[in-house]
Amino acid sequence: MKVMGIVGWSGSGKTSLLVAVLPLLKAAGVQVSTMKHAHHRFDLDTPGKDSFRHREAGASEVLVVTSSRWVLMHESREEAEPSIESLIERMTPVDLLLIEGFKTHSHPKLEIHRESEGKPLLCHDDPEIVAVASDRPLPGLAIPRLDLNDPAAIAGFILARMGLGRP
Repeated sequence: MKVMGIVGWSGSGKTSLLVAVLPLLKAAGVQVSTMKHAHHRFDLDTPGKDSFRHREAGASEVLVVTSSRWVLMHESREEAEPSIESLIERMTPVDLLLIEGFKTHSHPKLEIHRESEGKPLLCHDDPEIVAVASDRPLPGLAIPRLDLNDPAAIAGFILARMGLGRP
């Protein structure tokens, strides 16, 4: 399974780009899954629901199944955050796994950069960043600069970089 990261500062548009590129990759015949790192606590469950009650009672994992989807919730409780490698191993193999976040992990990454955010480029300190998608020109950049407002070009870059063909 090939892995490409989407990284950038909070508010740069990582999720917006990812959801714009996903249908283009799928249209190119690529089977794609995603993984997102959250820096805050989140819950998919609702207090009072059976699955919530199972977790609150101490279940290590709760699998919720319907005819259209299933979700496995694993409680870390006292455990450290799992490694990205162990998380990838849990995923069903596909052609391409797009990872949003996990910017310190070693895998090829596309940086999303908006000049209006006033944040420095990450690529200067991370050799795993293979291109920058930006809404402004970035003179002197040593890696490819992609137009953040052109999801088709970005999808084409990802396909070419990952050796998955063209849209």
